[in-house]
Amino acid sequence: MKKTFIALLRGINVSGQKKIKMAELRETLTKSGLENVQTYIQSENIIFDSGIKEVSTLEYKIHEAIAKNFGFDVPTLVVGGNDVQKILDDNPFAAGAEENRLYYVLLKQAPEKDLVLQFEELTFQNEDFYITEKCIYLMCKKGYGNAKLNNNLIERKLKVEATTRNQKTMKKLLEMTQ
Repeated sequence: MKKTFIALLRGINVSGQKKIKMAELRETLTKSGLENVQTYIQSENIIFDSGIKEVSTLEYKIHEAIAKNFGFDVPTLVVGGNDVQKILDDNPFAAGAEENRLYYVLLKQAPEKDLVLQFEELTFQNEDFYITEKCIYLMCKKGYGNAKLNNNLIERKLKVEATTRNQKTMKKLLEMTQ
């Protein structure tokens, strides 16, 4: 039985770096065995079906297909549609917040507890965060573009691979899985 997944890539088609045409990406991933491959916007979001259930196997398969066909090392994180629904449902900042202030830093692996404790001591003006094993919820009152608390900082401080999406993108990706 097939299941629908979302692959979140990091660092393609950003500022002219690691350029990949979405049609070529869809074709490459279809040839690698994924089914019903769709992309959302001109970047890093892929919806697909697969009989493979292990997320780590899918991450490896996508990562290797991109490396082989495009020559780029692209961090890849795969989640199920149910996972995205739970992440959205569990957002502690969602009630009453403006949608364009909510961001999700999805984590490839759970951060070490001591690093989380150190990170929780940090404060950022106009920015709030809440850490779970799979996601860091961000409330950026002045927008993510002006945030000090960003993906690079989170990866560096928590020693994890991560990728960030906004509320609108997360909702659209969930919608596309249904």
